[in-house]
Amino acid sequence: MSSEVLDKAKAVRSGEELPVETVDAWLKKQDDTLTGQPQVTQYSGGASNWTYCLEYPEKSLILRRAPRGTKAKGAHDMGREYRLQKALKPVYSYVPEMVALCDDPSVLESEFYVMEKLTGIIPRKNMPKGLKLSTAQTKQLCTNVLDCLIELHSVDVEAAGLNHLGKGSGYTQRQIDGWCERYAKAKTWNVPSGKKVMHWLQQNMPSDERICLTHNDFRFDNVILSENEPTKVIGVLDWELATLGDPLMDLGNSLAYWVEADDDFMAQNTRRQPTHLPGMFSRRQVIDYYCKKMAIDIESFTFYEVYGLFRLAGIVQQIYYRYHHKQTRNPAFKNFWLFSHYLLWRCNKAIKNQGK
Repeated sequence: MSSEVLDKAKAVRSGEELPVETVDAWLKKQDDTLTGQPQVTQYSGGASNWTYCLEYPEKSLILRRAPRGTKAKGAHDMGREYRLQKALKPVYSYVPEMVALCDDPSVLESEFYVMEKLTGIIPRKNMPKGLKLSTAQTKQLCTNVLDCLIELHSVDVEAAGLNHLGKGSGYTQRQIDGWCERYAKAKTWNVPSGKKVMHWLQQNMPSDERICLTHNDFRFDNVILSENEPTKVIGVLDWELATLGDPLMDLGNSLAYWVEADDDFMAQNTRRQPTHLPGMFSRRQVIDYYCKKMAIDIESFTFYEVYGLFRLAGIVQQIYYRYHHKQTRNPAFKNFWLFSHYLLWRCNKAIKNQGK
């Protein structure tokens, strides 16, 4: 298969440059096989943490660091993300190998970590040019990606040594309280208050709560596919939000990004993964497939749908808040306030249509 379909980083964005010599010197202390100066490029997909590719003659590495500007409490914790992946790798093969963690502010003003680069295909908004999947292959890709989420939700947390990630019962309440607070703090003058949705979520929390290892940002553009077998997943990325939580809330998070072929203009305009292709499941089919394989029986998915959409509104608004207050100059964030409006409208629509 042509190398053109492989995911590649681009030029580093203005204002987000790395102190290459300083980082290079530190990295060579961690890995003495590295020689020369790295060629540094940056991935454009991340709207949260900044992700760079460091290409040395011997190998290519990935560096992840927090962005500059206002950060939500507990967000962008590179040390946590590094340690979680290091512990998870032996029991979940899709995690990249961790190389090193740096918490020395003299190297970079923020904590960062370096990991192996998994070379492959990332299914972003559209599949790469030159890669054409049949309807049957697309369906296989869809089920393979969902199976990776199901496998994650089935990990033995105790065996992986990840019990410390959880805070015990009350996960659902903590999530609802937390996202209501984050949205309120990030609200700008040009977006709705969201109070109606917040109140509904508070009043409609399920009484039963399942707890497992959750990713909380599980999307097609956070998986890496094999270059030679493009329906096969070889890696899962972006573990910043992973925790011990409710698997159906994790699925709701994923479905907030799931745009179908006949969804409205706004959904299509903000689509960031190829879930519109012939062969992809609908959101309803995803829920049915997941619940059947996980042996979960629920009467209604509305709470989890609304939670996922509202949480995404909170994430979008936090990003827009940084742009609004000139803490980032990334032009991709300029119109995120419109997306906040749209997601809250979707929440209200789902609430109105529940049971139909």
